[in-house]
Amino acid sequence: MGGGLPRELSAWVLHDTTTRTWGLRHIVRALVQLAVPIAVVLLVVPGPFWIRAMAALGGLIMGLIFSIAYMPETTEHRVVKAGYPAGTAERAHAEASRLREQEDSRARRAAAARRAERYRARNS
Repeated sequence: MGGGLPRELSAWVLHDTTTRTWGLRHIVRALVQLAVPIAVVLLVVPGPFWIRAMAALGGLIMGLIFSIAYMPETTEHRVVKAGYPAGTAERAHAEASRLREQEDSRARRAAAARRAERYRARNS
């Protein structure tokens, strides 16, 4: 729940924070961390259940808003805690984005070439 992992898991932390699904993984991590306080509100706080449920829902929504708003900073902090230099996750995200853009560009050029070939074949 926020503590650091052993050094032998540093490579896993870097993978977890820089893989293609890092955003989704971050949200799932936030939901797991929010589960404990939500359970406490639902089970321990006195009062009608609907009020407790609305309080838990409000807390969940607010927690997710903050988690998503600070996603890059939180991810970078996890990478630094794992022993990597500051900026490692940001560079990995930028590189992955650049590679995706290159691949998308290649795919668009190939699709345009196929369309042009079909157009030429149809008009010949």
